[in-house]
Amino acid sequence: MNPAISVQNVDMVFPAPGGAITALQDVSFDIAEAEFVSLIGPSGCGKSTALRLIADIHQPTGGSVTVAGQSPGQSRIQHLVNLMFQEPVLLPWLNIYQNVSLSIEITKAKDHRDPAELLSFVGLKGREKDYPGQLSGGMQQRVALARALATNPRILLMDEPFAALDEFTRDRMGNWLLSIWERSRKTVVFVTHSIPEALYLSDRVLIMDANPGRIRADVRVELPRPRDESMREEISFFEQLKAIRSQMPKSLYVEEELNGG
Repeated sequence: MNPAISVQNVDMVFPAPGGAITALQDVSFDIAEAEFVSLIGPSGCGKSTALRLIADIHQPTGGSVTVAGQSPGQSRIQHLVNLMFQEPVLLPWLNIYQNVSLSIEITKAKDHRDPAELLSFVGLKGREKDYPGQLSGGMQQRVALARALATNPRILLMDEPFAALDEFTRDRMGNWLLSIWERSRKTVVFVTHSIPEALYLSDRVLIMDANPGRIRADVRVELPRPRDESMREEISFFEQLKAIRSQMPKSLYVEEELNGG
């Protein structure tokens, strides 16, 4: 079976006044259907750039990217991929039902999900007529997740979606995401600076290094599913955490401490 995502020998160079910037160099990885993979690494290592290549926002200057066995552009046109950003980016003059519906109206996706069903799916049943300003940050991100799922993509790309939340809400959102992933089995590529978050959520963790961005290590997570908060206190969790930290660049450890990871 072909991988859901295949990135092979990819280079990404951006022109700049002071000289070209190499965001990614010779980056290769495959992600299987229904796999949950996290990308971690220091700022500037190209994590978000990798997501944008998969989402067809950027085109690589070298190498190849395939999504669902075809080009990212073809997958985008077929609504097979959706990208969720760090901020929820909800329209304040529309209620949350309308915000979720808007993605369906804009894309005209035929294989879409019912917005009311999705809001129930993310735990917001009964809040359909509320406006974004009436919701907490965590609730707004749940609306953004419902919107990302509205076109029923096979692949969900998540660019640090919980980074702006407090630690308690962030952990709770991680549990929400896991429960939704268990039911939907989407392929997920999740960018984060938090190593414990990456370990808790993922099947694999891709560790990136910077200057230029490249894959430093590909670590398979050996933790059983389903997972719950009690797993974070188990010896096996701390052993895997230690193994991942031993392979990461020192700059990422500093960033993780600053971000409360």
